[in-house]
Amino acid sequence: MRLARPIARPLVIAAFACLSLIGIAAPATADPSVAAGKYVALGDSYASGTGAGDYGDSGGCKRSANAYAQLWANSHAPAAFSFVACSGAVTSDVLANQVGAITPDTELVTISIGGNDAGFADVMTDCNLGSDSTCVSRNQEAQNFARTELPGRLDGVYTEIRNRAPSARVVVLGYPHIYTLNGDCAVGLSETKRAAINQSADVLAEVVSGRAGAFGYDFVDARSAFAGHEICAPGDDWWLHSITWPIDESYHPTAAGHSGGYYAALVGVTG
Repeated sequence: MRLARPIARPLVIAAFACLSLIGIAAPATADPSVAAGKYVALGDSYASGTGAGDYGDSGGCKRSANAYAQLWANSHAPAAFSFVACSGAVTSDVLANQVGAITPDTELVTISIGGNDAGFADVMTDCNLGSDSTCVSRNQEAQNFARTELPGRLDGVYTEIRNRAPSARVVVLGYPHIYTLNGDCAVGLSETKRAAINQSADVLAEVVSGRAGAFGYDFVDARSAFAGHEICAPGDDWWLHSITWPIDESYHPTAAGHSGGYYAALVGVTG
């Protein structure tokens, strides 16, 4: 029986200031026959690979050698690769600090963004520290923001990507469910809290996929990609950290989540 314990306030606050929502081998060295054009990887901690380890000299951005973007670059040998996703990023950070990597010759752009804008770091903090009603209320606030404010922010990012590289293929990768409901966790957050958090992931997927579709961009539904590997899933094959150390990696995909979840789903779209 697996445990998913709540965490103390100091650790929660430290974690979610950085958070903003099983290692396995990386794919083999790229085959030149599948070489691609320039690839730019944008986004937040779910894109940078926070939680997947092996961050090199990327500092607080925590760009992992095990992140889905790096795995795709390893296996497809793009002509150039710019990995600029950064832990904690919101849409304004993408516009200010990341889209400059996109040039007119960019052929592929991937991005995971929006969770931090909607405040899902605070959601996880409040759900760990508060009552069921507090958790549900905070999730409802985040969901309302996602439905009303986030679409315009996403449109701003997607428009800038299109302006910089009109011919690029853009793949938007969403966020997984955090929990398997009625799963294999002896203690931790209540089922009410887990259900509320998963509902927020559903709303976020609805909004992000809708705006991506409006621009003709591909959407990867991480809820499907991670199905059966969420926290509390039966067995030991979780693709998301529960409470872990360093604490800012809590509730982030593991290296297995990037390889078996995100990377596999991305290849399913791009080939």
